[in-house]
Amino acid sequence: MTRSVPFSTGRVRRSALSQALAAFVLAALSAPTAPAAPPAPEPAAIAQELRSFGEFGSVLYIAAHPDDEDTQLIAYLARGRAYRTAYLSLTRGDGGQNLLGPEFGDTLGAIRTQELLAARRLDGGRQYFSRARDFGYSKDYRQTLAKWDKEQVLSDIVRVIREFRPDVLVTRFPPEPGGTHGHHTASSVLALEAFKLAGDAKAFPDQLSDLKPWQPKRILWDKYNFGRGSPDDSAPGIIHVRIDGNDPVTGLPLLQLAARSRSMHRTQGFANFWVAGSGSGPRVESFKVLAGSPASRDILEGIDTTWNRVPGGSEVARLAVEALAHFDAGNPAASVPALLAIKAMLPALPGDPVVDEKRAELDRILQSCLGLSVETVVSRPDIVPGESVALRSTVLVRSGVPVRWLVVRYPEKTCAAKDAMAVGVASSVKSTWTLPADTQPTQPYWLRAESTPGMFRVDDPSLIGRPENPPAIPVEYILEVGGQKLVLEDEAVAIDFGPGSAQTRRKPEVVAPVSLAFGSPVALFAPGSTRKVEVEVVSYRAGAAGTLRLDAPGAWRVYPASQPFHLAVVGDRAEFTFEVTAPAAQESCEIAADADIGGAHFENQRTEIHYSHIPPIVLQPPARLKALSLSLAIRGRRVGYLPGAGDGTAASLEQMGYDVEQLAGADLTSTRLRGLDAVVIGVRAFNTRADLAAHLPDLFAYAAAGGTVVEQYNTPNNLQAQPLAPFALKLSPNLPKYRVTDENAPITLLVPAHPAFNQPNRIVAADFDGWVQERGLDFASEWDGARFTPLIACSDAGEQPLKGGLLVAQVGKGYFVYTGLSLFRQLPAGVPGAYRLFANLVSLGK
Repeated sequence: MTRSVPFSTGRVRRSALSQALAAFVLAALSAPTAPAAPPAPEPAAIAQELRSFGEFGSVLYIAAHPDDEDTQLIAYLARGRAYRTAYLSLTRGDGGQNLLGPEFGDTLGAIRTQELLAARRLDGGRQYFSRARDFGYSKDYRQTLAKWDKEQVLSDIVRVIREFRPDVLVTRFPPEPGGTHGHHTASSVLALEAFKLAGDAKAFPDQLSDLKPWQPKRILWDKYNFGRGSPDDSAPGIIHVRIDGNDPVTGLPLLQLAARSRSMHRTQGFANFWVAGSGSGPRVESFKVLAGSPASRDILEGIDTTWNRVPGGSEVARLAVEALAHFDAGNPAASVPALLAIKAMLPALPGDPVVDEKRAELDRILQSCLGLSVETVVSRPDIVPGESVALRSTVLVRSGVPVRWLVVRYPEKTCAAKDAMAVGVASSVKSTWTLPADTQPTQPYWLRAESTPGMFRVDDPSLIGRPENPPAIPVEYILEVGGQKLVLEDEAVAIDFGPGSAQTRRKPEVVAPVSLAFGSPVALFAPGSTRKVEVEVVSYRAGAAGTLRLDAPGAWRVYPASQPFHLAVVGDRAEFTFEVTAPAAQESCEIAADADIGGAHFENQRTEIHYSHIPPIVLQPPARLKALSLSLAIRGRRVGYLPGAGDGTAASLEQMGYDVEQLAGADLTSTRLRGLDAVVIGVRAFNTRADLAAHLPDLFAYAAAGGTVVEQYNTPNNLQAQPLAPFALKLSPNLPKYRVTDENAPITLLVPAHPAFNQPNRIVAADFDGWVQERGLDFASEWDGARFTPLIACSDAGEQPLKGGLLVAQVGKGYFVYTGLSLFRQLPAGVPGAYRLFANLVSLGK
């Protein structure tokens, strides 16, 4: 990165971003014709839509996390039986670890949201969420409900039930406490309570302005337990459902389709799940009724799943059956008259949310049978609030059925369209549209406001439950077929014109004219010291000019107060240096970056996340720096860092003053390690790296020759390399037993005089204050007591103290450390004591 002269406007440099954006805009605006229309659905997909239209059965599956859902059941119900099927995940999985990259916390939650949506696109289900946060492992559901706002989560479940209106609820876990995650049990406890409240008009009456009470028929526990033994088939009151058959759309066995769906949970290591599960044969799923109407043969037993349940719907039911029976895969347009006859009957039916949903579904089926493609393309991939953009809406009809295009509607704007459509000829309407000046930059709605450790804050109730934001530019096409109006809802897309004729469609983003970024999320200061803090400004509009300042609270001081900037070209970057002086006392604060452009203030950074199995993700949270005024000493200078499953430990080491060298497994040789003061191994490296095993003897020899090795936690499952240490050390498969989930659990220093607690920093009990999410996980369960010295003891309430969270062994002239303490979370969170302890571990023997 090019550095600027201190207190100047910075050196501006052109970037690949500026070239890419310029090329995108030029291609989009100069394209002589409309881009290729999306292909028409395959006949098998249309037939499946017809089946779905004729079915009213609906199931809502409820559990706690991404990957908790039973994709086999969802695929069977949604694809095999064409029922309305949805999964309500109470959390977005933001408290877990990421096996693909460095993202965790809220960013990981955004990734796992998209992984769930990718899974649902495969298995045919829908996706919902509550506002609950995944705050890490919980050993007891009462602990979970104490951290979540129970009433808010309960309200969210009731809201989803009232909106989706399922016939039955299915929980993944039993409501009785057991040897599982507290979130798991809490999800079923709350689902059972919500089942009893959703139909009560006195419960959560604030929802009834736009929803109506709804009482499902029954709630069941899905006893499928991921292959760890079969339920007792002879137990009374158990319903058995055979999961079998092929997907009507793809022809794949449903169990293989479900395995592919599950493979979308790749941040959790399920990338190859579909390969392992592709050969699975038919299986029987078992269910237990928890409340509601009894059943013994099927989970929807006794429920009319046809249009006959709607007053006046019997004729619709008959015509829907006939339309499906006479559907001609070779000529889908032949079904249009029958579908129009059904459409003409719907206005006379009583108002009902599911019937309204079926009306829109029928319009989509007509669209498919007509071979009708619609698309609106926006002229640029990002839009600044208050900015006008060009829109081009295109309609193409592939069948010979006469279609009139009446109007196209954008937010607060309606454009007349071309009337009669010629077969196979695309018709377009061009317009301009202005994004309202008060539109917020693109950011997942649940991340827009400050949250608590247990709950996201969502100020707009209409968003609660939704998996993602509403479209930035919603579009509605109004057409006429056979004298009836056809209403098609869509959203504008941006098209990236690649080499040749390649086109990539993406959602447009609302962006600020500039983004801001600190060089590091955490900055360490010696008390009373002054250090330079860099802020990078990136332009997303040509000629972006304004004033950059840092806002620091209390006794923290910033110089200069502000700096002007001017970036001529889109994608230009400039780095600005401020001098920040910490107070004499040890304390922490948040420093905010702010760009003033013509009186408008922009504080957002920009993060783009790209993984091949999900769409690109753009996050624009506030640009903040966690500043610590901290007495911290280190010994040694050069540290090698071997990445594991992804964390920010290397950046934290650099903030502490170390020169960090990135290592691979092949670098663990005596020659390469010579001269390093310490080697730090990233979290779950032994689980995720295949290049460690052959080089462990050299790593241990490095320690024996006087080096220090700090190994962060691993899990006992799927170890790629062993042994974990130069001396005997084991991890227990009973993971809950060997983790401490309470981040405030008391810590006992077992050997207060040990160098790890005294050199070069004095560690006291207060250094364990302010920790986040947990104390640690995957503590060692067994170790060589003659070699390893346990340094701490801690436990969750009511449990025996665990001593395997921090083990130190002297190896020849050096040291080997194994720690399950979640330092990888504490360091980027700016926990002062974690830095002091980590410095001591890295400094052992120096």
